[in-house]
Amino acid sequence: MATDCSVRALWILNNLDAVVFSRRFPVVEKRWRAACRSENESSDDDPVKYTVFSSLPSDSELSTAFSERKRREGSVRGFGIRVAQSREGSDSWVDDPVTRHIIGLCINKEEEGENNLLWPLALHIKGPYCILILPLVEPRHVKAYARLCKRSDCGNPVMADENLSSLLLDLPSMTGAFMVAHAIGEIVTGDVVEPEVVVSASPSVGGLLDSLTGSIGISGISSRAKPVAAPVASSTPSSGAVMGALASDVPKIGSRLLDKDALRSFISSAIPFGTPLDLNYSSIFSIKANGFSSLDIPPQDLKQPAWKPYLYKGKQRLLFTIYETLHAAMYDRDDIPDSLSVSGQINCRAELEGLPDVSFPMVGLSTSKIEALSFHPCAQVPEQNVDKQALMFSPPLGSFVLVRYQATCGLGPPVKGFYQLSMVSEDEGAFLFKLRLMEGYKSPLTMEFCNVTMPFPRRRVLSFDGTPSIGTVSNAEHSVEWKIITSGRGLSGKSIEATFSGTVRFAPWQTQRLTSFRSGFEGAMDEDSDNETESTNNVVNVEEFLMEKMSKDLPPVDLEEPFSWHAYNYAKVSFKIAGASLSGMSIDPKSVSIYPAVKAPVELSTQVTSGDYILWNTLGKCPSAITAKV
Repeated sequence: MATDCSVRALWILNNLDAVVFSRRFPVVEKRWRAACRSENESSDDDPVKYTVFSSLPSDSELSTAFSERKRREGSVRGFGIRVAQSREGSDSWVDDPVTRHIIGLCINKEEEGENNLLWPLALHIKGPYCILILPLVEPRHVKAYARLCKRSDCGNPVMADENLSSLLLDLPSMTGAFMVAHAIGEIVTGDVVEPEVVVSASPSVGGLLDSLTGSIGISGISSRAKPVAAPVASSTPSSGAVMGALASDVPKIGSRLLDKDALRSFISSAIPFGTPLDLNYSSIFSIKANGFSSLDIPPQDLKQPAWKPYLYKGKQRLLFTIYETLHAAMYDRDDIPDSLSVSGQINCRAELEGLPDVSFPMVGLSTSKIEALSFHPCAQVPEQNVDKQALMFSPPLGSFVLVRYQATCGLGPPVKGFYQLSMVSEDEGAFLFKLRLMEGYKSPLTMEFCNVTMPFPRRRVLSFDGTPSIGTVSNAEHSVEWKIITSGRGLSGKSIEATFSGTVRFAPWQTQRLTSFRSGFEGAMDEDSDNETESTNNVVNVEEFLMEKMSKDLPPVDLEEPFSWHAYNYAKVSFKIAGASLSGMSIDPKSVSIYPAVKAPVELSTQVTSGDYILWNTLGKCPSAITAKV
């Protein structure tokens, strides 16, 4: 069977587990049935032969199976590990967290009187919808997973003959299935936004407008207007209105309920006959809205890729933006080390005529300690060594994500120090911040803004006392915000110390602890939340089970930290840094080459923003992960 990605079927379910949209691809299904017949003929004595489900379920059958799995596994995603409630043959019995994202459903066929395994299903949760994508795999892969669901031991041993990790490595189609799921998720929720590319300020707003509209060839491709794909961000404040006006032309599917017509149109164009070709919604929309004219003549000597339906004509330039998000857990404790991690991506916008190839070396790979690296389908990676990796790509139309990566932070934390909070009475807490910003950071690194927020999700803030050494303070109903560095007053080339001590007063504490705990628990639930009451068979939710297991020795929430869920409290830091990456990932504009050679300027910008940058209360309880010793 071919190793490319083909989709047998897809389903979209709402929060009531009802199928609101489905699509089956008979061409792919015919290949699956032929593979099943061949597999059954070659393995007549296979004890798990019955698990291969040779036909697709109806919408009602799939809805019932999905609802049953959610009830059995405790939530939409499931336990992910083997627990007391796990049943042989279920996903959690495999004892691997991957089963929270790649699931199997047992379809009950009443006329046959047996359960049939439908696997692998890529599960993606977006807004109120659960998206299931069933890629084409070989029947032997389904049988292998069925055996994993029935083995007596638990865990995922690396050296075992069969384990889920090695099985998934043999299924490249799963990557395509998740790409399809994410693309559909953005469409059904209206989050179709192309990656932002930041460029230097243009001489005037008119120049910026010309570069924006010309960037996909409105004036150069043909006489008809082409829709603007993605706005190019600029450092000038006046560009915001221009970008907003241009971006408003993009259809907003999320402004109404599930747009089935738009979804059908996208699927028929992006996934014809079940094979994903181009999942870029902007390109699909451009073709649907404008078609092609006599001026849109494809080149005779080159094959035009599907991701570039229109050729650019106009002023040429090449834009790169490195975006990084820094996640941190700062404890300021001797027994718990601080944790820093960087997730980044390189966005690109190639305003180049024709079908050129662009190549450049990515530098800093050894110093940045890259942990994971992935590339856009248009890219090729012909050369790899310790500190340099050559990259060549044929750029698509508009802005796109060229590279994604995970890395460690090459520099120290941009905000370090400690946060302390203790309750002096039932309705009053005393706090202290002592922070140091940008220590060890040199120019051109600039911190454009920095805010610290103390969230109190279960208490209503009445007032606070205290004056910080720098910045301003304000409070909302459930939080206190300290603005250390405001926009327009950046910090570059030096470090500063910021301290803030004071007290915060809350509305009287309600003693209805059980009700408060339940409301706080429901508010803290993530996308896995089912928002449903306890089921009749008392199956525990996976998040509640894991939290109870992790913090069983914690006392009940009382005077120690009555405003925070499950005796945890923290402060969250938000900031933005420009000038260079924190991981060490970089591109030398002088090393970028374009073939055929053209005279096009290459611009590079870098932005770093905070993700979950947490300062845990050093006087309270805090969760931490134990690093495995190799």
